[in-house]
Amino acid sequence: MQLTPEEIERYRRHILLPEIGGHGQQRLKNARVLVVGAGGLGAPILLYLAAAGIGTIGIIDDDVVSLSNLQRQVIHDTGTIGELKTESARAALAQLNPTIRVLSYEERFSERWAGEHLPLFDLLVDGSDNFDTRYACADAALAAQVPLVTGAVGRFDGSLTVLKPYEVGMDGMQNPSYRDLFPEKPPQGLIPACAETGIIGALAGVIGTLMAMETIKVITGVGEPLIGRLLLYDALAARFDTIRYNRRPAESAAE
Repeated sequence: MQLTPEEIERYRRHILLPEIGGHGQQRLKNARVLVVGAGGLGAPILLYLAAAGIGTIGIIDDDVVSLSNLQRQVIHDTGTIGELKTESARAALAQLNPTIRVLSYEERFSERWAGEHLPLFDLLVDGSDNFDTRYACADAALAAQVPLVTGAVGRFDGSLTVLKPYEVGMDGMQNPSYRDLFPEKPPQGLIPACAETGIIGALAGVIGTLMAMETIKVITGVGEPLIGRLLLYDALAARFDTIRYNRRPAESAAE
């Protein structure tokens, strides 16, 4: 699919970059990305992927917009309160970039659902807010052998990583999986939700935007994605740290 004259003008600042160029922009146009969640993380992810020219964006979310969402979920507005988040997000993306295609799924992500739908996409971005969905995304992406960009936020901190556990890294070793990083879900109730503890809204923008950046890197092949690396952000200290992690030995993983 070639770029139209309108698209060349729209994405001119991308095309001027030697690392992206017209070829990279065509990769973005031909890409099919599924985003889980149209909330705090999903909002900046969706906006920047749409602006970047991802040709097909899928959104899966079963929630509706509420007033308390608007402090951080910037893809929605006061006029969309009570609407399905998928519909509100879809309308916002159409306003931002009418050249892309948006698919919406009004349900909760599950491995069962992913078994049918995930093979239609090239990459999965997990912007969910609960551990059940995060583990479901990780397991489904591994089964479908599609890259996964996943992130999480707390009160004033966040993290993200990129997963391709079905591939071998530059060191000749198998890339780690999500369960190599987080072997088990924490006990129910151990980590309270933001509805109980609060969250600074701009934090979701920082982590979500970084997740969009990693998605663009994976699709275009530029730079070094966060494979085998967990990026940590402490908003109060204005500090980024990176932790490397590897695949666990087979005997440890089996325990």
